[in-house]
Amino acid sequence: MFPSKQIWPEFFGQSDIQQQLKQIKTHLSKEDPNNTYPPKDLVFEAFRLVSLKKLRVVIIGQDPYHGPGQAHGLSFSVKGSQKVPPSLRNIFKEIKNDYPGFEIPEHGDLTTWSKQGVLLLNRVLTVRSGEAASHRKIGWSKLTAEVIRFISSQCPNLVFLLWGKDAHGCKQVIENPKNHLILESVHPSPLSAHRGFFGNKHFHKTDKYLQKFHDTEVDWQI
Repeated sequence: MFPSKQIWPEFFGQSDIQQQLKQIKTHLSKEDPNNTYPPKDLVFEAFRLVSLKKLRVVIIGQDPYHGPGQAHGLSFSVKGSQKVPPSLRNIFKEIKNDYPGFEIPEHGDLTTWSKQGVLLLNRVLTVRSGEAASHRKIGWSKLTAEVIRFISSQCPNLVFLLWGKDAHGCKQVIENPKNHLILESVHPSPLSAHRGFFGNKHFHKTDKYLQKFHDTEVDWQI
């Protein structure tokens, strides 16, 4: 389950991070692996798909989807066979607001974003089946805060997309905030999207920043 030596060794190879991982593993050993999502080989998928050298954008989520077959290690993303969740559908709608030519997809697999340097990072990396936030207190939040602190100190000119209160709390651990673009709004959930997510222009602003500092942008079409 835990990352191999090839996945972000600069971060996961640190002794204090290894100790945190051991503590999390101890908690998870008490859980039924058949009722824990995502599958153990996908828990660190977000890191496997994005190298530190190619990292450009960070989208912070909460914890994995807790329904069968949904979570696969990327925030907001679901496997192609799964119904697109409401929050992700609203994300697609906002992309279309920014880019009218964007075609809203019928699936929600965001792997192609990751392959372009977008880290789809949940604050909590596992969850018990049917119980949202059930692994919130086993150490994941501390670990992912260290991830954010590390990448913001090591990777230049990142874009952080912070949607909702949980994500907003990450702002305090971003090192050298003036060296990055930090975009905040309410969560894309149907409960809040109409109160500031729609119309935030985050995708256009992200691409404009990436063009300036990295001479690139994200192809959001999946």
